[in-house]
Amino acid sequence: MIVITGAAGLMGGNLARTLIADGQRVRGLIYQDLRAVEGLDIQLIQGDILDQVSLHNAFHGAETVYHLAASISLAQSNWSNMEATNVTGTRNVVEACLTCGVRRLIHISSIHALQQEPFDQPLDETRPLAQSPKHPPYDRSKAYAELEIQKGLQHGLDAVIINPTGIIGPNDFKPSYFGKALIAIAEGRTPALVKGGFDWADVRDVVAGTIAAAQLAPTGAKYLLSGHWRSVTDIARQIVALTSCSLPRLTLPLWLAYLGLPVIRAISTINAKELLYTRFSLNALKSNQHISHAHATHNLGYRPRPFEETLADTINWFTQSDHINV
Repeated sequence: MIVITGAAGLMGGNLARTLIADGQRVRGLIYQDLRAVEGLDIQLIQGDILDQVSLHNAFHGAETVYHLAASISLAQSNWSNMEATNVTGTRNVVEACLTCGVRRLIHISSIHALQQEPFDQPLDETRPLAQSPKHPPYDRSKAYAELEIQKGLQHGLDAVIINPTGIIGPNDFKPSYFGKALIAIAEGRTPALVKGGFDWADVRDVVAGTIAAAQLAPTGAKYLLSGHWRSVTDIARQIVALTSCSLPRLTLPLWLAYLGLPVIRAISTINAKELLYTRFSLNALKSNQHISHAHATHNLGYRPRPFEETLADTINWFTQSDHINV
């Protein structure tokens, strides 16, 4: 029995599909949204990683647990929520794995758990964790969650840590923050682009690398699963080529985008739209462009597909699933 916490997310739904296709018995811990796993041959347990009873129900008899459940936020002032879900929740998962006799825990962390600077040097698994108060709440929470995994290792837990970069791909039912940004560009609802970019990894490649780690990695191993760095402008141009949308006329330098944050916040409030451009997301666009997946490639056979294929498949899925309306 394989258990996935956060089975209804972008990676959770794709991981469940891959494991089921491989003939595995899969159980998913679901908090609310069921769309990503509807119709799959999966045992669902409604629960919460902050509730030990539901964790014990989910982990009973489990061979492997993939811990994906987390709270993701673009805000700068929600440490209490990030700490509760990402840190305390991970601590609960570790304790439940030890209590229930789970053989192996695969913890999905994030590139944000690692310090991005210095930008001119390659970033790999040896980078220090982002534990400083200067780092955003989400980054710190993922860093402290990794420390909970390290504590579990000291108590005999067999665990592996995975640090993916920005995940993108099909079956993005909610959709994710970046999925919403792609949809907005495709629907012509993005008045201006912002200079900068990020490293994006195909969810299907991250799933394949994660499963390989579960099968091959030694206890305590850590793997960075990156993809390809692309600028926001490059991504928008490809979306224009894939759809009938028009390229936004303006591309703002980051300094000007920072100045415009109060206006963007006010417009989002008036239109009752979720805020996608925040100081956190703009800071992320200044990310390290030299992220190495050499360790995962050498030990797990991890090889990310071309970004152009990933984006085309993602836009096609959003179109066919009626997430894009033009």
